[in-house]
Amino acid sequence: MESKEVFAMPRIGDAAPEFKAVTTQGNIHFPNDYKGSWVILFSHPADFTPVCTSEFMTFATMEKQFEEANCKLVGLSVDGLYSHIAWLRTIKEKIEYKGMKDVEVKFPLIEDITMEVANKYGMLMPGESNTKAVRAVFFVDPKGIIRTIIYYPLSLGRNFDELYRVLIALKAADEFGVAMPADWRPGDDVIVPTAGSCGTAKERMESKGEMTCYDWFFCTKKLDKDEVMKKVLKK
Repeated sequence: MESKEVFAMPRIGDAAPEFKAVTTQGNIHFPNDYKGSWVILFSHPADFTPVCTSEFMTFATMEKQFEEANCKLVGLSVDGLYSHIAWLRTIKEKIEYKGMKDVEVKFPLIEDITMEVANKYGMLMPGESNTKAVRAVFFVDPKGIIRTIIYYPLSLGRNFDELYRVLIALKAADEFGVAMPADWRPGDDVIVPTAGSCGTAKERMESKGEMTCYDWFFCTKKLDKDEVMKKVLKK
């Protein structure tokens, strides 16, 4: 009996597992082909399903917005290439949803009928389905490191405003050496320097009037929205 290779689920801070795959946009070598860019690798359960259709239309409509933040999109399901092509053609030619129509999906959609990539990335959850990938989202930075992982069940479509917010927050945290409080959006106060190490920064910045401290462990400073977006877009 042939043994099945078992993969450990990747974690935040790990190098993104490497793979080669056929996609609707040609062959890719991941994450090697994306060095220097952020990339969101995401899975969906199946082609020709309604929740997935709404998600792909939304991602395709927002692709330019992600591109402006130097972030590529890569989709995956365990369907075959011809199924992918037929589904994406159907989306463009027939589906109109929430004002979106004639939507062309230009980012690559991976064929994964062997489930090799889905297994490498822990996208299969036996409690949900043994044959369909859940809605996993992996944020991979320009060095090929996994920075955020989000999972959704088969029945729940993703919040795309949140996915974009996560990308901008990760990039801003890197650029400014800060951490982001709950519900942070560009223009909101940020936490300095990073959560849990406030002492030295508190003394330095309070003397300049640059920081507000609610207690020794919780200090914030203002960070202008325009300054944030200037730093994170196309970088």
